[in-house]
Amino acid sequence: MSNGPGESVTGAGNDAEPDGELALRTLCMPAVANPSGDIFGGWVLAQMDIAGGITASQRAKGRVATVAVDAMTFHRPVFVGDVLCIYAAIKAVGRTSMALELEAWALRGRQGERVKVTEGRFTFVAIDENGRPRPVPPEEG
Repeated sequence: MSNGPGESVTGAGNDAEPDGELALRTLCMPAVANPSGDIFGGWVLAQMDIAGGITASQRAKGRVATVAVDAMTFHRPVFVGDVLCIYAAIKAVGRTSMALELEAWALRGRQGERVKVTEGRFTFVAIDENGRPRPVPPEEG
């Protein structure tokens, strides 16, 4: 199966629509690529952590910390020139923690086909000004 920039990709990891809300979008630049032109997986994971942190912080109405990356699956490579879009969905809220599912989708060549490239489950804990766990406030609305 070929999966270069702009080429069609089918199979696992190519769901029809993202799950969750768009939390972050960024252009993949050469500075975060390996010599083959693929974006480092650790950079993708970091972008997912940032997107999850934004979403969790909004829900917690304050500071949060990542306490676990419970699962990560890399379905497809990400290439220089792709736009990486991270979608976040809060799946569970406990007393001080939240479980989020994050999906990374690539727009091939900035405007081409959208493909799911990575997904993971992250756990965030709401923390106070001293870095200690604090309750997640009730959801408004």
